[in-house]
Amino acid sequence: MKRRNCFVLGLILLNLLFLTNCKSNNSDADQEIDMNDNYDAFQNFDLRPFDIKAKIKLPDETANIGAAMKPEVLHEEDGFKWDIIVGPNFNVHIEDWGANKGLVADKKKQNKELDIFDITYLVDEPTFIVYKLDLKVKGDKNASASVGVPHESYHVFAEIEIDGITYEFRSPDDGYEKVIIEMLAKSIRSVKPIK
Repeated sequence: MKRRNCFVLGLILLNLLFLTNCKSNNSDADQEIDMNDNYDAFQNFDLRPFDIKAKIKLPDETANIGAAMKPEVLHEEDGFKWDIIVGPNFNVHIEDWGANKGLVADKKKQNKELDIFDITYLVDEPTFIVYKLDLKVKGDKNASASVGVPHESYHVFAEIEIDGITYEFRSPDDGYEKVIIEMLAKSIRSVKPIK
């Protein structure tokens, strides 16, 4: 009986060690974004019918993000904003900024003002950023250190010039979980002008 208890205790300790190692590896994985060139789970989508002379690759039903429906574009005629929606978990927001440039630099300045968040840039390029927002969990001075609820969200923001017009392509303000942002970032990276 004593041997059996030692064996069970050993298995429990081994499992705890394994789970601890898995958890610490996840924090490193949170700092990376998968931007490979594999577009197998994507479909081409022409934006010309919506007054943008470009194409974009959007997730299809094989992407496993709830995108098993036809893409829908919300846009007011002669307006400057578009939303491409592919299911309940995927929305690309687009805005026409005319000849204005430096949208990503402006966004990074705005992000610096978000003093309630810790910001980690996972991709940081002059015209393309992917970042993680972590809510700073702080309680009252007299409160326990465990006060507050951790919250993290992932975001993508890009500026793309198409036919002499600068467009902002981005995730919704609330962001998404990492796996959705990876798909969204790949979609935005795939935007190509069409003549």
